[in-house]
Amino acid sequence: MKDKLNILWINDNPQTAHTMVFMYAINAKTQNWFDEVEIIIWGSTAKLVAEDESIQEKIKMTKHSGVVIKACISCANMFGVTNKLKSLDIEVDSMGIP
Repeated sequence: MKDKLNILWINDNPQTAHTMVFMYAINAKTQNWFDEVEIIIWGSTAKLVAEDESIQEKIKMTKHSGVVIKACISCANMFGVTNKLKSLDIEVDSMGIP
């Protein structure tokens, strides 16, 4: 069994999302570099996801490839985007003891 890859997505720059986060996650999953691939939306990235439609489309595509996408509930609450992230079918959950 291969390992699990967790990508902690902390940079709210859309270009970083398109040219690193999504590209690497999709390839890691579809090329079988890892058995499980998960992106964790963290910090101001939660706001980017909630507001940027091109990012939202890329999230759908990424999930379709088998990548799991989750978001930190504390971060989502901080930016007031919890319900929006949930509406995008993103699991919003606690990522540890605050």
